[in-house]
Amino acid sequence: MDKIKIAIAGIGNCASSLIQGIEYYKKKNEEDAIGLMHWDLGGYRPFDIEVVAAFDIDKRKVGKDVSEAIFALPNCTAVFCPEVPPAGTIVKMGCVLDGVSEHMASYSDNRRFLPSEEADCTKERIVKELKDSGVEILLNYMPVGSEEATRFYAECALEAGVAYINNMPVFIVSNPQWAAKFEEKGIPIIGDDIKAQLGATITHRTLADLFHKRGVKLERTYQLNTGGNTDFLNMLNRNRLASKKESKTEAVQSVVGQRMDDDNIHVGPSDYVPWQNDNKVCFLRMEGKLFGDVPMNIELRLSVEDSPNSAGVVIDAIRCCKLALDRGIGGILYSPSSYFMKHPPKQFTDDEAHVMTNAFIKGERDN
Repeated sequence: MDKIKIAIAGIGNCASSLIQGIEYYKKKNEEDAIGLMHWDLGGYRPFDIEVVAAFDIDKRKVGKDVSEAIFALPNCTAVFCPEVPPAGTIVKMGCVLDGVSEHMASYSDNRRFLPSEEADCTKERIVKELKDSGVEILLNYMPVGSEEATRFYAECALEAGVAYINNMPVFIVSNPQWAAKFEEKGIPIIGDDIKAQLGATITHRTLADLFHKRGVKLERTYQLNTGGNTDFLNMLNRNRLASKKESKTEAVQSVVGQRMDDDNIHVGPSDYVPWQNDNKVCFLRMEGKLFGDVPMNIELRLSVEDSPNSAGVVIDAIRCCKLALDRGIGGILYSPSSYFMKHPPKQFTDDEAHVMTNAFIKGERDN
């Protein structure tokens, strides 16, 4: 089958893991391929994806082949495929807008973004690059809180007529006004805010759903996360956290059965610990009552490499988006969004979303 041609806006840790993974699985077969939900997804395998356009604003990445840029600072994720051959795709200057938080200037160059001195790319130039490169799907990997930048790239996708996967917690797909624009043009979209393969949110949701199904009343819960990548550094600016906190909180609230009071649920980042790099540590506590109002609680510590955890889901989101393009389906892809994203337009339990997504892949559901 033809390659799935994608563009990536933001060549950070998540993009690094995804691109490493595309190369890594070329050397595998279905029997020994660990870490995938689907080896063959509608006829497309993990390595049937090609990055043909890329955008970033960091001077250590702009002008480099994407295969080199993914290993440039401040990226700090695990290197599980060090030999990524040149792609022939040069990282172009993107548009900064609100993508760089001012507080980052207080930190080491190795830890923060260093904006290129090149002029910001215009929407017209990015749209032209998307069209000239034959891009089919644009992935948004803007930093948390980049409201303007996320909308900018959504507009670029609309004007170029390419599908859009919004991996970040700025609400595009779950915003009726934005969704209508893609629906009107018949362009498929998946979003918002990627749900990791086995991360804090999916674990929290699974346990909350278990409480509900087993008749245990969940009374109080928190999820505290620490990490040392640019995502966690960026989130030290609490002004950028509104949509992220809403996304993570609603992902849990949607499966508890009876909505919890705001005072009794806290889900969100806790602190930036530089030496953790891309390792994310989640501290989870859930307090409830069993039969006879007898109290119980669970405490859990989860440690994961953050960006490969994301890539394990995005690699399926890309292929689902391509299936929609092949089938002439536009607008919101509800099934993949509900399974792959924290803040989809419609929330379902993960069991329901899993069944729906597999039905979509088989062609038994339109979206």
